[in-house]
Amino acid sequence: MAISTLQRLSSQINRLPSLSPFTKSVVFRSSATSSRPSAKVSDRIVKLFAIDLDGKKREILGLSGHTLLKALTNCGLIDPASHRLEDIDACSAECEVSIAQEWLARLPPRSYDEEYVLKRNSRARVLNKHSRLGCQVVLTQELQGMVVAVPEPKPWDIP
Repeated sequence: MAISTLQRLSSQINRLPSLSPFTKSVVFRSSATSSRPSAKVSDRIVKLFAIDLDGKKREILGLSGHTLLKALTNCGLIDPASHRLEDIDACSAECEVSIAQEWLARLPPRSYDEEYVLKRNSRARVLNKHSRLGCQVVLTQELQGMVVAVPEPKPWDIP
């Protein structure tokens, strides 16, 4: 029954031409997770480590299914007002993070849109292989212990 419901949702979402592919995936992902029996929150916790601007390693908590951006804003490493939308079409790369080398292979590859936003907002217009947008990295249990660094703000992000 759950599979037929997901297939029906997928076909309905794909018929909406005005939504971006990322928005469709978010709607589909949230619809898919809401149809499952509710698990305990403690089973969804993903512990991560973030290197802050002072070089200190801090343990942060996120929930599987949520974005890395949400975990970083909840612990105060990224200003929540700087990135109000988790939509790649409205992205200004203010949630850019650097992922430790050993975790890069565990993440899905960057989408074309994510690469475009990262290149567009890079100072040198060169793509750093460790750079990811926090709004595009969805946390899973496989990412338990991942290390990310929050880079210093770019000159145009500083008020």
